[in-house]
Amino acid sequence: MWRRGADSDGYVANFVETEQIIQLNGHIASFVQVRGSIPLLWDQIVDLTYKPKFEIIRHEEAPRVVDRHFLDLRKKYGNVLAVDLVNKHGGEGRLCEKFGDAMQHIAGDDVRYFHFDFHRICGHVHFERLSILYDQIEDFLIKNRYLLLNEKGEKVEGQLGVMRTNCIDCLDRTNVTQSMIGRKMLEFQLRRLGVFDAEETISTHHNFDESFKILWANHGDEVSIQYSGTSALKGDFVRYGKRTVQGILNDGYNALMRYYLNNFRDGTKQDAMDLVQGHYILSVSRSMTPTSQERGIEAIASFPLALLLILTGFFFATMSLGRVRYDLWNLLFSIMWASMSLAIAAFVRANGRLFCNRPRLHQPRH
Repeated sequence: MWRRGADSDGYVANFVETEQIIQLNGHIASFVQVRGSIPLLWDQIVDLTYKPKFEIIRHEEAPRVVDRHFLDLRKKYGNVLAVDLVNKHGGEGRLCEKFGDAMQHIAGDDVRYFHFDFHRICGHVHFERLSILYDQIEDFLIKNRYLLLNEKGEKVEGQLGVMRTNCIDCLDRTNVTQSMIGRKMLEFQLRRLGVFDAEETISTHHNFDESFKILWANHGDEVSIQYSGTSALKGDFVRYGKRTVQGILNDGYNALMRYYLNNFRDGTKQDAMDLVQGHYILSVSRSMTPTSQERGIEAIASFPLALLLILTGFFFATMSLGRVRYDLWNLLFSIMWASMSLAIAAFVRANGRLFCNRPRLHQPRH
């Protein structure tokens, strides 16, 4: 949650290249897809709410940042189809609108943009409706092909373009979608190699189908664990081909764990990443201290302490309320303690960012 969107050079958060490779009778075939955060300058800074607000900054730079991002993709991969899976309403809707507007300036023969409202069309269980998306992008996939080497290692086919998929964090919706595309392209490759006939699909071979699902489910979990700290949501559909009660319960648990990690652990994790990647250089002559000194309430803000004070206040308020029948002064004490708890709770809610585990060594720069 401490890295969203793009930086001023067009590099985006959670950019992942996935190459699906099959080797069969001396032939090698592969297919590459990429994912990455919406390439705008935007933040989603944790503030104790379940879904922090999206903040788009420096709107006027959006066309330049998008252009730089897709220029880099074109140099690396050729043609690009950007598939945007975010919602059309709410905070996601504002990002979607800005992304779509910026893409109008660079869309052409080698760059296409397509929006697919995943949650509206597929909901939380009907992921088979992704076939609607596939029907819209099949022409791009057929035209841009895949890599195929023969027994001598000679290139028979080359992949001429790449599909770039994004949702908000590029984890759950993205992985479900990419696994569907990977399945379709693998079927194309197997037909080309003479393994499948024209109507044959992976789902007609139980063991192969099961292995393919597990492969993509594990892949989605690995990307998600690295970025969010938990396994991917919606992973039961990728792993089993359907939503299950256990999968829905696991998603609920993982969603709560993500909330906890985002708010109370990821700041320190981001500091570790910044140290490893050299974004924060520790001088031999100085100690490892924050780049900017915290002052006032920032220096003492502590969610555990605030929670303890709130619970303590409600405890004494309840105790005093229970003794009102013996002494009316206890009513005043009960109101006083309850008011203190509510005041602290209101302050924490209004200043949620101060009570989260924030990066302290290197502040994000756009």
